[in-house]
Amino acid sequence: MTDQITTGPLTTEAGAPVADNQNSQSAGPGGPGLIQDQLLIEKLAHFNRERIPERIVHARGAGAYGTFTVTADLTKYTRAKFLSEIGKETEVFLRFSTVAGNLGAPDAVRDPRGFALKFYTEEGNYDLVGNNTPVFFIKDAIKFPDFIHTQKRDPYTGSQEADNVWDFWGLSPESTHQVTWLFGDRGIPASYRHMNGYGSHTFQWNNEAGEAFWVKYHFKTDQGIKTLTAQEAADLTGQDPDSHQRDLRTSIENGDFPTWTVQVQIMPVAEAATYRFNPFDLTKVWPHADYPPIEIGKLELNRNPQNIFAEVEQSIFSPHHFVPGIGPSPDKMLQGRLFAYGDAHRYRVGINADHLPVNRPHATEARSHGRDGFAYDGRHGGAKNYEPNSFGGPVQTDRPLWEPTAVTGYTGDHEAPSHAEDNDFVQAGALYRLMSDDEKDRLIENLAGFISQVSRDDIAERAIENFRKADEDYGKRLQAAVQALRG
Repeated sequence: MTDQITTGPLTTEAGAPVADNQNSQSAGPGGPGLIQDQLLIEKLAHFNRERIPERIVHARGAGAYGTFTVTADLTKYTRAKFLSEIGKETEVFLRFSTVAGNLGAPDAVRDPRGFALKFYTEEGNYDLVGNNTPVFFIKDAIKFPDFIHTQKRDPYTGSQEADNVWDFWGLSPESTHQVTWLFGDRGIPASYRHMNGYGSHTFQWNNEAGEAFWVKYHFKTDQGIKTLTAQEAADLTGQDPDSHQRDLRTSIENGDFPTWTVQVQIMPVAEAATYRFNPFDLTKVWPHADYPPIEIGKLELNRNPQNIFAEVEQSIFSPHHFVPGIGPSPDKMLQGRLFAYGDAHRYRVGINADHLPVNRPHATEARSHGRDGFAYDGRHGGAKNYEPNSFGGPVQTDRPLWEPTAVTGYTGDHEAPSHAEDNDFVQAGALYRLMSDDEKDRLIENLAGFISQVSRDDIAERAIENFRKADEDYGKRLQAAVQALRG
Protein backbone atom coordinates (compact mmCIF):
# COMPACT_ATOMS: atom_id res chain seq x y z
CA MET A 1 0.00 0.00 0.00
CA THR A 2 1.11 3.58 -0.70
CA ASP A 3 1.46 6.06 2.12
CA GLN A 4 -1.73 7.79 3.19
CA ILE A 5 -2.27 11.25 1.69
CA THR A 6 -2.62 13.51 4.71
CA THR A 7 -0.73 16.74 3.97
CA GLY A 8 -0.40 19.30 1.18
CA PRO A 9 -3.03 21.16 -0.84
CA LEU A 10 -6.29 19.51 -1.89
CA THR A 11 -6.24 18.65 -5.61
CA THR A 12 -8.45 17.19 -8.30
CA GLU A 13 -7.92 13.59 -9.39
CA ALA A 14 -5.60 14.97 -12.07
CA GLY A 15 -3.50 16.78 -9.45
CA ALA A 16 -4.63 20.37 -10.02
CA PRO A 17 -4.99 22.43 -6.81
CA VAL A 18 -8.55 23.06 -5.58
CA ALA A 19 -9.37 26.69 -4.78
CA ASP A 20 -12.81 26.18 -3.19
CA ASN A 21 -14.26 22.88 -1.99
CA GLN A 22 -17.22 24.50 -0.22
CA ASN A 23 -19.04 26.28 -3.04
CA SER A 24 -19.74 25.11 -6.58
CA GLN A 25 -19.44 27.52 -9.52
CA SER A 26 -22.55 29.33 -10.71
CA ALA A 27 -23.61 32.04 -13.11
CA GLY A 28 -23.61 34.81 -10.56
CA PRO A 29 -24.35 34.46 -6.84
CA GLY A 30 -27.93 33.25 -7.39
CA GLY A 31 -27.59 31.74 -10.85
CA PRO A 32 -27.61 28.14 -12.10
CA GLY A 33 -24.57 25.89 -11.88
CA LEU A 34 -21.90 25.71 -14.58
CA ILE A 35 -20.85 22.54 -16.37
CA GLN A 36 -17.34 23.99 -16.52
CA ASP A 37 -16.97 23.32 -12.77
CA GLN A 38 -14.43 20.52 -13.06
CA LEU A 39 -14.38 19.74 -9.34
CA LEU A 40 -18.15 19.48 -9.01
CA ILE A 41 -18.50 17.20 -12.05
CA GLU A 42 -15.55 15.06 -10.99
CA LYS A 43 -16.81 14.61 -7.44
CA LEU A 44 -20.38 13.77 -8.43
CA ALA A 45 -19.28 11.42 -11.21
CA HIS A 46 -16.87 9.62 -8.89
CA PHE A 47 -19.50 9.36 -6.17
CA ASN A 48 -21.96 7.75 -8.60
CA ARG A 49 -19.38 5.07 -9.35
CA GLU A 50 -17.97 4.39 -5.87
CA ARG A 51 -19.57 0.97 -5.62
CA ILE A 52 -18.65 -2.00 -7.74
CA PRO A 53 -21.13 -4.88 -8.12
CA GLU A 54 -21.24 -6.75 -4.84
CA ARG A 55 -20.45 -10.43 -4.74
CA ILE A 56 -23.54 -12.53 -5.47
CA VAL A 57 -22.45 -14.83 -2.63
CA HIS A 58 -20.09 -13.95 0.23
CA ALA A 59 -20.90 -10.24 -0.22
CA ARG A 60 -20.74 -9.40 3.48
CA GLY A 61 -17.21 -9.79 4.80
CA ALA A 62 -14.19 -8.62 6.77
CA GLY A 63 -10.49 -9.26 6.33
CA ALA A 64 -7.05 -9.04 7.89
CA TYR A 65 -3.40 -9.69 7.09
CA GLY A 66 -1.15 -12.03 8.99
CA THR A 67 1.39 -14.82 8.76
CA PHE A 68 1.41 -18.57 8.26
CA THR A 69 4.31 -20.40 9.94
CA VAL A 70 5.28 -23.99 9.12
CA THR A 71 5.63 -26.28 12.17
CA ALA A 72 6.25 -29.69 10.56
CA ASP A 73 8.47 -31.24 7.89
CA LEU A 74 6.19 -31.61 4.87
CA THR A 75 8.75 -32.23 2.14
CA LYS A 76 7.79 -35.88 1.75
CA TYR A 77 4.30 -34.75 0.77
CA THR A 78 4.70 -31.52 -1.22
CA ARG A 79 7.34 -29.49 -3.06
CA ALA A 80 5.55 -26.18 -2.42
CA LYS A 81 8.31 -23.80 -1.33
CA PHE A 82 6.26 -21.98 1.28
CA LEU A 83 5.87 -25.35 3.05
CA SER A 84 9.52 -26.39 2.59
CA GLU A 85 10.98 -25.95 6.08
CA ILE A 86 9.97 -25.71 9.71
CA GLY A 87 9.76 -22.09 10.87
CA LYS A 88 9.21 -20.62 7.42
CA GLU A 89 6.78 -17.67 7.43
CA THR A 90 4.52 -16.55 4.60
CA GLU A 91 2.41 -13.39 4.52
CA VAL A 92 -1.33 -14.05 4.20
CA PHE A 93 -4.61 -12.20 3.78
CA LEU A 94 -7.78 -13.79 5.12
CA ARG A 95 -11.31 -12.72 4.21
CA PHE A 96 -14.23 -13.94 6.32
CA SER A 97 -17.79 -13.66 5.05
CA THR A 98 -21.36 -14.81 5.28
CA VAL A 99 -22.77 -16.55 2.21
CA ALA A 100 -26.38 -15.59 1.51
CA GLY A 101 -26.66 -12.03 2.84
CA ASN A 102 -26.03 -8.92 0.79
CA LEU A 103 -23.39 -6.29 1.52
CA GLY A 104 -25.59 -4.54 4.10
CA ALA A 105 -26.74 -7.68 5.91
CA PRO A 106 -25.91 -8.22 9.60
CA ASP A 107 -23.02 -10.44 10.68
CA ALA A 108 -24.64 -12.59 13.39
CA VAL A 109 -26.95 -14.74 11.26
CA ARG A 110 -27.41 -18.46 10.70
CA ASP A 111 -25.31 -18.98 7.60
CA PRO A 112 -22.05 -20.68 6.65
CA ARG A 113 -18.99 -18.45 6.87
CA GLY A 114 -16.47 -18.08 4.09
CA PHE A 115 -12.82 -18.63 5.06
CA ALA A 116 -10.80 -17.42 2.06
CA LEU A 117 -7.04 -17.38 2.55
CA LYS A 118 -4.42 -15.91 0.22
CA PHE A 119 -0.81 -17.01 0.74
CA TYR A 120 1.68 -14.53 -0.81
CA THR A 121 4.32 -17.16 -1.63
CA GLU A 122 7.61 -16.79 -3.50
CA GLU A 123 6.17 -18.94 -6.28
CA GLY A 124 3.03 -16.83 -6.67
CA ASN A 125 -0.20 -16.43 -4.75
CA TYR A 126 -1.92 -19.56 -3.47
CA ASP A 127 -5.62 -19.13 -2.70
CA LEU A 128 -7.42 -21.57 -0.42
CA VAL A 129 -11.12 -20.71 -0.62
CA GLY A 130 -13.06 -22.58 2.06
CA ASN A 131 -15.77 -22.28 4.70
CA ASN A 132 -16.21 -22.74 8.43
CA THR A 133 -17.80 -26.14 7.78
CA PRO A 134 -16.01 -29.20 6.39
CA VAL A 135 -18.89 -30.05 4.01
CA PHE A 136 -21.36 -28.27 1.73
CA PHE A 137 -24.99 -28.56 0.59
CA ILE A 138 -24.37 -29.99 -2.88
CA LYS A 139 -21.74 -32.08 -4.63
CA ASP A 140 -21.93 -30.82 -8.23
CA ALA A 141 -21.36 -27.22 -9.36
CA ILE A 142 -24.16 -27.45 -11.93
CA LYS A 143 -26.63 -27.17 -9.02
CA PHE A 144 -24.96 -24.16 -7.41
CA PRO A 145 -26.93 -21.36 -9.15
CA ASP A 146 -30.21 -23.13 -8.32
CA PHE A 147 -29.19 -23.59 -4.68
CA ILE A 148 -28.20 -19.95 -4.24
CA HIS A 149 -31.42 -18.76 -5.89
CA THR A 150 -33.34 -20.56 -3.12
CA GLN A 151 -31.34 -18.70 -0.46
CA LYS A 152 -31.80 -15.27 -2.05
CA ARG A 153 -34.88 -13.12 -2.51
CA ASP A 154 -37.91 -14.65 -4.22
CA PRO A 155 -38.68 -13.11 -7.64
CA TYR A 156 -42.25 -12.30 -6.56
CA THR A 157 -42.09 -11.51 -2.83
CA GLY A 158 -38.64 -9.95 -2.72
CA SER A 159 -37.88 -11.89 0.48
CA GLN A 160 -36.19 -15.16 1.35
CA GLU A 161 -38.96 -17.77 1.40
CA ALA A 162 -39.02 -20.92 3.53
CA ASP A 163 -40.92 -22.68 0.72
CA ASN A 164 -38.02 -22.20 -1.70
CA VAL A 165 -35.33 -23.19 0.79
CA TRP A 166 -37.00 -26.38 2.00
CA ASP A 167 -38.36 -27.34 -1.41
CA PHE A 168 -34.80 -27.43 -2.76
CA TRP A 169 -33.25 -29.07 0.31
CA GLY A 170 -36.01 -31.68 0.45
CA LEU A 171 -35.49 -32.53 -3.21
CA SER A 172 -31.69 -32.57 -2.72
CA PRO A 173 -31.12 -35.12 0.07
CA GLU A 174 -27.35 -34.72 -0.24
CA SER A 175 -27.82 -31.43 1.66
CA THR A 176 -28.92 -33.23 4.87
CA HIS A 177 -25.40 -33.37 6.32
CA GLN A 178 -24.62 -29.67 5.84
CA VAL A 179 -28.10 -28.61 7.00
CA THR A 180 -27.49 -30.52 10.23
CA TRP A 181 -24.26 -28.55 10.67
CA LEU A 182 -25.98 -25.25 9.86
CA PHE A 183 -28.87 -25.63 12.30
CA GLY A 184 -26.72 -27.00 15.08
CA ASP A 185 -24.87 -24.89 17.62
CA ARG A 186 -22.08 -23.96 15.18
CA GLY A 187 -24.53 -22.41 12.71
CA ILE A 188 -24.05 -18.95 14.25
CA PRO A 189 -20.45 -18.27 15.36
CA ALA A 190 -20.03 -15.67 18.10
CA SER A 191 -17.25 -14.06 16.07
CA TYR A 192 -14.90 -14.80 13.21
CA ARG A 193 -12.18 -15.48 15.77
CA HIS A 194 -14.17 -18.21 17.50
CA MET A 195 -14.78 -20.58 14.59
CA ASN A 196 -12.80 -23.12 12.63
CA GLY A 197 -11.98 -22.90 8.95
CA TYR A 198 -11.78 -25.71 6.40
CA GLY A 199 -10.51 -26.04 2.86
CA SER A 200 -13.61 -28.29 2.52
CA HIS A 201 -12.59 -29.67 -0.88
CA THR A 202 -10.01 -32.37 -1.46
CA PHE A 203 -6.76 -31.09 -3.03
CA GLN A 204 -3.60 -32.68 -4.42
CA TRP A 205 -0.16 -32.34 -2.89
CA ASN A 206 2.84 -33.69 -4.83
CA ASN A 207 6.50 -34.00 -3.82
CA GLU A 208 9.79 -33.67 -5.68
CA ALA A 209 9.73 -37.37 -6.58
CA GLY A 210 6.37 -36.96 -8.30
CA GLU A 211 4.37 -38.83 -5.64
CA ALA A 212 0.86 -37.45 -5.19
CA PHE A 213 -1.40 -37.33 -2.12
CA TRP A 214 -4.95 -36.19 -1.53
CA VAL A 215 -5.32 -33.66 1.32
CA LYS A 216 -7.97 -31.82 3.30
CA TYR A 217 -7.20 -28.63 5.27
CA HIS A 218 -8.40 -27.82 8.80
CA PHE A 219 -7.88 -24.52 10.65
CA LYS A 220 -8.69 -25.03 14.33
CA THR A 221 -9.31 -21.84 16.28
CA ASP A 222 -7.00 -21.36 19.26
CA GLN A 223 -9.57 -19.01 20.81
CA GLY A 224 -11.98 -21.92 21.29
CA ILE A 225 -15.33 -22.46 19.61
CA LYS A 226 -17.91 -19.92 20.75
CA THR A 227 -21.40 -19.70 19.28
CA LEU A 228 -24.67 -17.80 19.64
CA THR A 229 -28.15 -19.15 20.19
CA ALA A 230 -30.87 -18.00 17.81
CA GLN A 231 -32.16 -15.53 20.39
CA GLU A 232 -28.70 -14.18 21.24
CA ALA A 233 -28.04 -13.66 17.53
CA ALA A 234 -31.37 -11.88 17.03
CA ASP A 235 -30.58 -9.52 19.90
CA LEU A 236 -27.05 -8.87 18.64
CA THR A 237 -28.07 -8.09 15.05
CA GLY A 238 -30.42 -5.41 16.40
CA GLN A 239 -27.73 -3.92 18.64
CA ASP A 240 -24.72 -4.18 16.34
CA PRO A 241 -25.15 -5.51 12.77
CA ASP A 242 -21.37 -5.14 12.31
CA SER A 243 -20.53 -7.29 15.34
CA HIS A 244 -18.15 -9.77 13.70
CA GLN A 245 -16.29 -7.17 11.66
CA ARG A 246 -15.94 -4.92 14.69
CA ASP A 247 -14.74 -7.76 16.91
CA LEU A 248 -12.01 -8.78 14.44
CA ARG A 249 -10.80 -5.22 13.90
CA THR A 250 -10.70 -4.22 17.56
CA SER A 251 -9.02 -7.43 18.70
CA ILE A 252 -6.17 -6.82 16.25
CA GLU A 253 -5.99 -3.13 17.19
CA ASN A 254 -5.63 -4.18 20.83
CA GLY A 255 -2.82 -6.63 20.05
CA ASP A 256 -5.01 -9.66 20.76
CA PHE A 257 -4.03 -11.44 17.56
CA PRO A 258 -6.27 -14.42 16.72
CA THR A 259 -4.54 -17.67 15.77
CA TRP A 260 -5.48 -21.01 14.29
CA THR A 261 -3.65 -24.35 14.41
CA VAL A 262 -3.44 -25.64 10.84
CA GLN A 263 -3.87 -29.36 10.19
CA VAL A 264 -4.22 -31.60 7.15
CA GLN A 265 -5.59 -35.03 6.52
CA ILE A 266 -3.46 -36.93 4.00
CA MET A 267 -4.61 -39.85 1.84
CA PRO A 268 -2.24 -41.71 -0.49
CA VAL A 269 -3.64 -41.49 -4.01
CA ALA A 270 -3.81 -45.28 -4.35
CA GLU A 271 -6.29 -45.54 -1.46
CA ALA A 272 -8.89 -43.22 -2.97
CA ALA A 273 -10.50 -45.75 -5.32
CA THR A 274 -11.42 -48.20 -2.56
CA TYR A 275 -12.11 -45.77 0.31
CA ARG A 276 -15.52 -46.36 1.90
CA PHE A 277 -16.69 -42.84 1.00
CA ASN A 278 -16.07 -41.00 -2.25
CA PRO A 279 -13.12 -38.84 -1.12
CA PHE A 280 -14.05 -36.12 -3.63
CA ASP A 281 -17.67 -35.70 -2.48
CA LEU A 282 -18.03 -32.26 -0.86
CA THR A 283 -21.02 -33.43 1.20
CA LYS A 284 -18.82 -35.95 3.04
CA VAL A 285 -15.95 -35.77 5.53
CA TRP A 286 -13.06 -38.18 5.97
CA PRO A 287 -13.58 -39.54 9.50
CA HIS A 288 -10.59 -38.72 11.66
CA ALA A 289 -10.30 -42.34 12.70
CA ASP A 290 -9.49 -43.17 9.07
CA TYR A 291 -7.12 -40.29 8.38
CA PRO A 292 -6.03 -38.50 11.57
CA PRO A 293 -5.29 -34.79 11.09
CA ILE A 294 -1.65 -33.83 11.49
CA GLU A 295 -0.47 -30.36 12.52
CA ILE A 296 1.45 -28.46 9.85
CA GLY A 297 1.46 -24.83 10.93
CA LYS A 298 0.14 -21.76 12.73
CA LEU A 299 -1.96 -18.99 11.24
CA GLU A 300 -1.97 -15.58 12.92
CA LEU A 301 -3.84 -12.42 11.95
CA ASN A 302 -2.00 -9.31 13.10
CA ARG A 303 -2.67 -6.38 10.75
CA ASN A 304 -5.90 -4.66 9.78
CA PRO A 305 -6.55 -3.33 6.29
CA GLN A 306 -6.26 0.44 6.03
CA ASN A 307 -9.09 0.77 3.52
CA ILE A 308 -11.98 -1.69 3.51
CA PHE A 309 -13.02 -1.04 -0.08
CA ALA A 310 -9.54 -1.28 -1.55
CA GLU A 311 -8.40 -4.30 0.43
CA VAL A 312 -11.51 -6.27 1.42
CA GLU A 313 -14.19 -5.42 -1.12
CA GLN A 314 -11.75 -5.52 -4.05
CA SER A 315 -9.86 -8.56 -2.80
CA ILE A 316 -10.25 -11.55 -5.09
CA PHE A 317 -9.71 -15.24 -4.43
CA SER A 318 -9.75 -18.10 -6.89
CA PRO A 319 -9.25 -21.79 -6.09
CA HIS A 320 -7.46 -21.96 -9.44
CA HIS A 321 -4.53 -19.99 -7.95
CA PHE A 322 -2.20 -22.92 -7.24
CA VAL A 323 1.58 -23.05 -6.80
CA PRO A 324 4.04 -25.84 -7.68
CA GLY A 325 3.34 -28.85 -5.47
CA ILE A 326 -0.40 -28.19 -5.01
CA GLY A 327 -3.27 -28.85 -7.39
CA PRO A 328 -6.95 -29.76 -7.78
CA SER A 329 -8.83 -33.03 -7.42
CA PRO A 330 -11.75 -34.57 -9.34
CA ASP A 331 -14.20 -32.97 -6.86
CA LYS A 332 -16.98 -31.75 -9.21
CA MET A 333 -17.82 -28.76 -7.00
CA LEU A 334 -14.15 -27.72 -6.97
CA GLN A 335 -13.91 -28.16 -10.74
CA GLY A 336 -16.79 -25.73 -11.22
CA ARG A 337 -15.32 -23.23 -8.79
CA LEU A 338 -11.99 -23.27 -10.65
CA PHE A 339 -13.82 -21.41 -13.42
CA ALA A 340 -16.57 -19.56 -11.58
CA TYR A 341 -14.53 -17.62 -9.02
CA GLY A 342 -12.09 -16.10 -11.49
CA ASP A 343 -14.91 -15.30 -13.89
CA ALA A 344 -16.89 -13.56 -11.15
CA HIS A 345 -13.94 -11.34 -10.28
CA ARG A 346 -13.23 -10.47 -13.91
CA TYR A 347 -16.82 -9.24 -14.16
CA ARG A 348 -17.01 -7.60 -10.74
CA VAL A 349 -13.61 -5.95 -10.22
CA GLY A 350 -12.20 -6.04 -13.75
CA ILE A 351 -9.81 -7.92 -15.96
CA ASN A 352 -6.81 -6.36 -14.17
CA ALA A 353 -8.04 -7.03 -10.63
CA ASP A 354 -4.85 -9.02 -10.01
CA HIS A 355 -2.85 -5.76 -10.32
CA LEU A 356 -4.40 -4.28 -7.16
CA PRO A 357 -2.09 -4.27 -4.11
CA VAL A 358 -4.15 -6.74 -2.09
CA ASN A 359 -4.31 -9.19 -4.99
CA ARG A 360 -0.92 -9.02 -6.67
CA PRO A 361 1.95 -11.27 -5.59
CA HIS A 362 3.92 -9.85 -2.64
CA ALA A 363 6.89 -12.24 -2.54
CA THR A 364 7.49 -12.43 -6.30
CA GLU A 365 6.25 -10.67 -9.42
CA ALA A 366 3.76 -11.69 -12.06
CA ARG A 367 5.35 -12.16 -15.49
CA SER A 368 2.63 -12.75 -18.06
CA HIS A 369 1.71 -11.47 -21.50
CA GLY A 370 -1.76 -10.33 -20.43
CA ARG A 371 -2.00 -6.69 -21.50
CA ASP A 372 -4.37 -3.77 -21.72
CA GLY A 373 -8.00 -3.83 -20.64
CA PHE A 374 -9.76 -1.62 -18.12
CA ALA A 375 -7.46 -0.13 -15.44
CA TYR A 376 -4.28 -1.54 -16.99
CA ASP A 377 -1.34 0.16 -15.26
CA GLY A 378 1.25 -0.11 -18.04
CA ARG A 379 3.55 -2.28 -15.94
CA HIS A 380 5.03 -4.07 -18.97
CA GLY A 381 6.26 -0.90 -20.65
CA GLY A 382 7.33 -1.64 -24.20
CA ALA A 383 8.19 -5.30 -23.65
CA LYS A 384 7.00 -7.79 -26.24
CA ASN A 385 3.56 -9.23 -25.57
CA TYR A 386 3.89 -12.72 -27.02
CA GLU A 387 5.66 -16.03 -26.35
CA PRO A 388 7.92 -17.47 -27.55
CA ASN A 389 10.04 -14.46 -28.41
CA SER A 390 13.76 -13.85 -28.89
CA PHE A 391 13.85 -10.59 -26.91
CA GLY A 392 14.44 -12.08 -23.46
CA GLY A 393 10.82 -12.49 -22.43
CA PRO A 394 9.64 -14.93 -19.73
CA VAL A 395 9.61 -18.61 -20.73
CA GLN A 396 7.74 -21.71 -19.64
CA THR A 397 9.20 -24.06 -17.02
CA ASP A 398 8.12 -27.34 -18.67
CA ARG A 399 7.06 -28.67 -15.26
CA PRO A 400 3.33 -28.75 -14.36
CA LEU A 401 2.28 -27.53 -10.92
CA TRP A 402 0.59 -30.84 -10.07
CA GLU A 403 0.75 -34.48 -11.10
CA PRO A 404 -1.59 -35.92 -13.74
CA THR A 405 -4.72 -37.78 -12.66
CA ALA A 406 -5.80 -40.95 -14.46
CA VAL A 407 -9.22 -40.79 -16.15
CA THR A 408 -11.17 -43.33 -18.16
CA GLY A 409 -14.60 -43.89 -19.70
CA TYR A 410 -16.96 -42.10 -22.06
CA THR A 411 -17.80 -38.42 -21.93
CA GLY A 412 -21.29 -37.59 -20.69
CA ASP A 413 -23.39 -36.28 -17.81
CA HIS A 414 -22.23 -38.67 -15.09
CA GLU A 415 -23.11 -38.86 -11.43
CA ALA A 416 -20.11 -39.00 -9.15
CA PRO A 417 -19.12 -42.62 -8.48
CA SER A 418 -20.53 -44.23 -5.33
CA HIS A 419 -18.25 -45.97 -2.85
CA ALA A 420 -19.05 -48.75 -0.38
CA GLU A 421 -20.72 -46.61 2.33
CA ASP A 422 -21.88 -43.68 0.23
CA ASN A 423 -25.39 -42.39 0.73
CA ASP A 424 -26.82 -38.98 1.43
CA PHE A 425 -27.73 -39.64 5.07
CA VAL A 426 -25.09 -41.73 6.84
CA GLN A 427 -22.80 -38.89 7.90
CA ALA A 428 -25.70 -36.58 8.85
CA GLY A 429 -26.97 -39.32 11.17
CA ALA A 430 -23.52 -39.84 12.63
CA LEU A 431 -23.22 -36.09 13.32
CA TYR A 432 -26.62 -36.06 15.05
CA ARG A 433 -25.67 -38.98 17.28
CA LEU A 434 -22.45 -37.21 18.31
CA MET A 435 -24.44 -34.33 19.79
CA SER A 436 -25.33 -34.02 23.46
CA ASP A 437 -29.00 -33.98 24.48
CA ASP A 438 -28.91 -30.21 24.83
CA GLU A 439 -27.34 -29.81 21.41
CA LYS A 440 -30.02 -32.04 19.89
CA ASP A 441 -32.75 -29.98 21.58
CA ARG A 442 -31.43 -26.76 20.06
CA LEU A 443 -30.96 -28.38 16.64
CA ILE A 444 -34.57 -29.58 16.60
CA GLU A 445 -35.84 -26.20 17.79
CA ASN A 446 -33.89 -24.34 15.10
CA LEU A 447 -34.98 -26.64 12.28
CA ALA A 448 -38.60 -26.80 13.38
CA GLY A 449 -38.86 -23.03 13.64
CA PHE A 450 -37.87 -22.68 9.98
CA ILE A 451 -39.69 -25.70 8.53
CA SER A 452 -42.91 -24.64 10.27
CA GLN A 453 -42.94 -21.54 8.05
CA VAL A 454 -43.37 -23.66 4.91
CA SER A 455 -46.81 -23.19 3.38
CA ARG A 456 -47.21 -26.63 1.77
CA ASP A 457 -47.45 -29.81 3.82
CA ASP A 458 -45.75 -31.94 1.16
CA ILE A 459 -42.64 -29.73 1.17
CA ALA A 460 -42.41 -29.88 4.97
CA GLU A 461 -42.98 -33.63 5.08
CA ARG A 462 -40.37 -34.33 2.41
CA ALA A 463 -37.83 -32.22 4.28
CA ILE A 464 -38.52 -34.04 7.56
CA GLU A 465 -38.26 -37.44 5.86
CA ASN A 466 -34.65 -36.73 4.87
CA PHE A 467 -33.74 -36.23 8.53
CA ARG A 468 -35.63 -39.39 9.46
CA LYS A 469 -33.50 -41.32 6.95
CA ALA A 470 -30.41 -39.94 8.68
CA ASP A 471 -31.62 -41.06 12.10
CA GLU A 472 -35.07 -42.30 13.17
CA ASP A 473 -35.03 -40.32 16.42
CA TYR A 474 -33.89 -37.21 14.54
CA GLY A 475 -36.85 -37.34 12.17
CA LYS A 476 -39.39 -38.36 14.83
CA ARG A 477 -38.48 -35.47 17.14
CA LEU A 478 -38.40 -32.99 14.29
CA GLN A 479 -41.82 -34.08 13.01
CA ALA A 480 -43.37 -33.65 16.46
CA ALA A 481 -41.78 -30.21 16.89
CA VAL A 482 -42.98 -29.00 13.47
CA GLN A 483 -46.51 -30.31 14.10
CA ALA A 484 -46.63 -28.52 17.44
CA LEU A 485 -45.67 -25.22 15.81
CA ARG A 486 -48.02 -25.66 12.84
CA GLY A 487 -50.91 -26.62 15.07
